[in-house]
Amino acid sequence: MKTLFTIHAGEFLVGSKIEQQIKGINIWLPAKDKGIDLLVTNSQNRCLVSLQVKFSRDFLVTHMESMFQEGLLACGWWTHSRKKIRASKANLWVFVLQAFDPQKTQFILIPPQELDRRLSRIHGTKDRVQSYLWVTEKLKCWETRGLPKRDQILIANNAYVSEGRDFTQYLNAWRNLEHRLKK
Repeated sequence: MKTLFTIHAGEFLVGSKIEQQIKGINIWLPAKDKGIDLLVTNSQNRCLVSLQVKFSRDFLVTHMESMFQEGLLACGWWTHSRKKIRASKANLWVFVLQAFDPQKTQFILIPPQELDRRLSRIHGTKDRVQSYLWVTEKLKCWETRGLPKRDQILIANNAYVSEGRDFTQYLNAWRNLEHRLKK
């Protein structure tokens, strides 16, 4: 028997957060999974933004050494197909990093074209890419897959610098979604 309706935890968290952050909007769930998880419209339903939601439970406690736990708020891990990113019809991809403390859930909102460009700069041209996104207590966001331990320690201590791996501008960037709804 097929379920009539399902929404996964990440989609629910994103929808709830959008309702908190942006007033006067409507959130819609597509009837079929075609690579769009949520649709957001302005109050007149004239401007539409499509979202692809990617959820990762916090793996900080189980996969990180204790020396990192103090400086990090949330960490997520995804396996991407670059073909799927390039073919995405979504306006924004939203990565949900569920922290150990549910009140500190973090969201990265990024256009798929920018995500693809950044993954190419960091990981090269292969299609399957493992990606780690870490958010520090100081609300900085980094892509950390493949970094040596010394750089990981610098990130946890807010001393790391790398323009190519810095995703902070997309961290909790609800203003980007709100701006798109005003076009």
